[in-house]
Amino acid sequence: MRHANDHRKLGRSPGHRKALLRNLMNSLVLSERIETTVPKAKELRRLGDRLITLGKSGTLHARRMAFALLSNKDATDKLFETLAGRFTERAGGYTRILRTGYRVGDGAEMAIIEYLPTEEKKAAAKGKKKAASKKTAEKTEKKGSPRGRIAGKAEKKGSVRGGQDVKPARAPRKSPEA
Repeated sequence: MRHANDHRKLGRSPGHRKALLRNLMNSLVLSERIETTVPKAKELRRLGDRLITLGKSGTLHARRMAFALLSNKDATDKLFETLAGRFTERAGGYTRILRTGYRVGDGAEMAIIEYLPTEEKKAAAKGKKKAASKKTAEKTEKKGSPRGRIAGKAEKKGSVRGGQDVKPARAPRKSPEA
């Protein structure tokens, strides 16, 4: 059983694992999207979200902690200048893992891990959808909603037994011969 096992070992010694994850973090921050194996992506997600949280605080201490994780000045600058500003309204879950299939050479399951796109586009799209749904709701209210009329007829016809709506029985179909 895997009780209280904190992280994936990825078949590497601690120093090798730390170097691997540092390189993956640098690549993720700089390119915002990388392809790797699923276990590495899942382990990287924890660290990538932690980096964004550090970037959102924006303090000197947070910058030094992020640099200790990344060891790359360009990646640290990009994290604090662009990436952290993208997620100011978001409370967590800054990355997404998309499974892409299996690698040809050894059959390892591959995945793309990426930072989510900007929230402004999604918020604008949601605003447009809400405005459109309000307009259609107003139109149906003016015309008289057909759904409301149908629901009203069903309430008049059906009787209630044991809390369930029961539809009235249909007359049998007439055969074309008769």
